[in-house]
Order: sequence, then structure tokens, then C-alpha cells
Amino acid sequence: MTFLISLVAVLLLLSALFLYADSRKRYDLIDSVWGPGFAVIAVITLLLADGDATRQWVVTALTVVWGVRLGVHIHSRNRGKDEDPRYQDILKRAKGNPRLRMYRVYLLQAVLMWVVSLPVQAAQHLEAPFGVLDVVGVVVWVVGFAFEAVGDWQLSQFRADPANKGAVMDRGLWRYTRHPNYFGDSVVWWGLFLFALHSWWGAATVIGPLVMTWLLAKGSGKPLLEKDIVSRRPGYAEYVRRTSGFFPLPPKSRVG
Repeated sequence: MTFLISLVAVLLLLSALFLYADSRKRYDLIDSVWGPGFAVIAVITLLLADGDATRQWVVTALTVVWGVRLGVHIHSRNRGKDEDPRYQDILKRAKGNPRLRMYRVYLLQAVLMWVVSLPVQAAQHLEAPFGVLDVVGVVVWVVGFAFEAVGDWQLSQFRADPANKGAVMDRGLWRYTRHPNYFGDSVVWWGLFLFALHSWWGAATVIGPLVMTWLLAKGSGKPLLEKDIVSRRPGYAEYVRRTSGFFPLPPKSRVG
């Protein structure tokens, strides 16, 4: 029942957000709510589930910290800028009612939130005492969170310097992967999955981190971001040649 309640709650949340976004004709607001949406699911489960209290509070805190940081970062990044062209493209390509098509996009995002957060929901129902596996989960989460937060900070600092306008960010963590923030995001959810590995049905929630990793590496993350960046930014093709696309690896030597 708790799982159903959390699903209904996130569907209602994004339905309300859609009505607000539609009134403003600014549909990329959903990007800012993506992270906080997971926090909402975690808190709802905390209030309704009856598992080990320590695990419940730890996994909720980690999810909320990750979600709120991501939401604040995206909101700050998008503030004062034009809407993400991906959403305008959805409206232009929509067959029939474009607003209905956009609402379906919002509902899909809600379902994806719920699926990805299954390990967090499962972990809060488990009665096994907080143990070594949970501690490992915290450590993995910290590694992922550091990659994501530091990567975002390094990129924002790079972009804030006028001297770097049009240049390719290939410093810091970005020297080892073209998407340290996406890689860190994925690792965060593999860390949270470890909290659910105290039962066979908790292990079945592996679909959560698998879906998140696929979205970032093969779905709406990396592929869409890099779709036409080579033609827009000189030097990016060479950056792609020498730098790993997702997993951090030592960069290849430069040509010549």
C-alpha cells in the first residue's frame, strides 16, 4: 500500500506542476523538480513504512540531500535563461494536442521517479538491523555525491569566467569523464540500492539504479546533451576522442 500511495502522490505532484508550468508556458520547470520529487517519495515512505528506524532515517536523509541539492543547482542554472529547447521541440513535434503530449511527458517523469526510487522505498520497509551493507551504501553514496556536486561546481566556475566563453571544459573531474555529474548521479543510486539488499525482494529493486544509469548514459542524459554540441563548439570532437563518455578513465594522449 505504501508503494501505491507514493506513486499516487508523485503523479499528483507532477500534475499540479504541469498546470503551473502550462500557465507560465515554461515546461522545463520539471527539471528543477526532478531531484526534489525523489525527496518527497522518500519522506512519504518514511512516514508510512515500519522498518529499521536507523536505516529509514539514513536513507531518507541521503535521498533528500541529493534531491534538494540537484533541484537548487538546476534551478540556479536555468534562472534567467530561455527554456530548454528540448521541451519546445516536443511541442512542435506533437501530433494532436501538444499540451496533452507535454502532460504525458510529465506523467512519464513521475513514473520514472517512482521506479528509480524503489530501492529507497524497499529499504525503509526492511526490519534487518542497520549493518555493514548499509555502511557500504553510505560510502558509495558519498563517492557518487562528491563526483556529482564537485563536477557541477567545477563546470559552473568554468562558465562564470568570461575568458572561457566557447571553450571546452576539460579540467578537474571533466578531464577523466565528459559527464562526471551524470556518473556521480548513477553511483548515488547504486549506493542507495545497497540499503535494500537485505531481502530477495529488496534485491529485485535493482531496476531502480539500472533505469537511472540507462537514462543518464544512453537515454535522455548524455546522448541528448551531446547531440549537436560538436557542431556548436570547436574542440569538442577532440575532447570526445580523448575523454571517456561516462566512466572516469585516464585521458588518451592528444593527437600530434
